[in-house]
Amino acid sequence: MNDPDTRPTIDPNFIDVDPLKPVYEESIVKNPARFESVRLANAALLCIDMQYLDAAPGHGVFAGLDSTVPSEAYDYYFDRLDHVVFPNVRRLQDAFRARGLEVIHIRIQSLTQDGRDRSPSHKRLDLLAAPGSKEAEFIEAVAPVGDEIVMNKTASGVFSTTNLYYVLKNLGVDTVYAVGVYTDECVSTTVRNASDLGFFVNVVPDACATVTKRLHDFTIATLSDRYARIVDTEAAIGELATVLDGAPATGS
Repeated sequence: MNDPDTRPTIDPNFIDVDPLKPVYEESIVKNPARFESVRLANAALLCIDMQYLDAAPGHGVFAGLDSTVPSEAYDYYFDRLDHVVFPNVRRLQDAFRARGLEVIHIRIQSLTQDGRDRSPSHKRLDLLAAPGSKEAEFIEAVAPVGDEIVMNKTASGVFSTTNLYYVLKNLGVDTVYAVGVYTDECVSTTVRNASDLGFFVNVVPDACATVTKRLHDFTIATLSDRYARIVDTEAAIGELATVLDGAPATGS
């Protein structure tokens, strides 16, 4: 063990300076292939768990909480969903649809009514969205349209529990934009897996939410540059308009 007296003095001004940021920015954020992928329309929007199970008061994981948890504890989450996330997800969906890009919907739903096929973690949490149940229904404002692809999963990550990787490759998709809930759980897991599988990943923070602001902010900071490029709704729509339409976006 080193003698404490021989340890170098750490400059406190540099404790939070990321020495690897320039390297990651060049390979992850500013990589020209990322924007070429969008230009070639090889991008898809992944809408994660926008369903009654975990995105509606009084349903699924939030059913019966009134008697055990003060309502103020989840006012932040539902206010953010109603006034920020749902409107922004819908704007992104409309922007992708208008340009013929895939909008893919991911939800928690078991294969069986009793959920015996669920992952062990979902069984421990007693997390069940059976086929045909209210919990499995999508929130109407951001629900699938036409024959948009729906992926049903029974764990946090969609890539480990579905054939989404195979489907994306069949579609020629190599860039994904991730939105939905919860930022620190299913969104984060999907983003990290997508990055490891070689996709260019974008996370839209103002189209994501989790149960506390601290968890949301921490997760976005952790994913930023290392696993994904962080881009807000306005900028993402602007990119689609600029790269695909050759004109600045109006944001609507």
